[in-house]
Amino acid sequence: MSNRAETLQRVIAESQRHYAAYTLFNQAMADRLGLHPTDLQCVALLELEPGPVSSGDVARLTGLTPGSATRLVDRLEKAGLVVRRPDPDDRRRALVTLDPGARTRISDAWDIPGTAFGEVLGRYDDAELELIADYLRRTAEVGRAQAERLTARE
Repeated sequence: MSNRAETLQRVIAESQRHYAAYTLFNQAMADRLGLHPTDLQCVALLELEPGPVSSGDVARLTGLTPGSATRLVDRLEKAGLVVRRPDPDDRRRALVTLDPGARTRISDAWDIPGTAFGEVLGRYDDAELELIADYLRRTAEVGRAQAERLTARE
């Protein structure tokens, strides 16, 4: 087997290990915060948005159906993690944003893990970090596209 083939096999194996470890970490963090892992992922995705989003946007971000996304937002609102406000441009819909207290609560929970992940990233130079960011962006795009393909068959 060529060196490239061996390296590709290693990357695939490490990607699978990474996904499994991150899934376990996400579950543990969700448990610590008293959330369902999907709810925690939604909160993390909302944190990345530049402003308030609609329930339809939540569906797009999470890959959930519109009805499931609405129920997710209901749960997050009940848990005090998000706030719904009327859309100033369309009074028929509401916009969702993270509650400021939720940001603090989640940031506090991320303090130790964030430091640990930061230490790993700190070992890479700028060019390596650019490569890692590119890989993550590209594989996330593939993952979203494949999830859409798989759910479209249902």
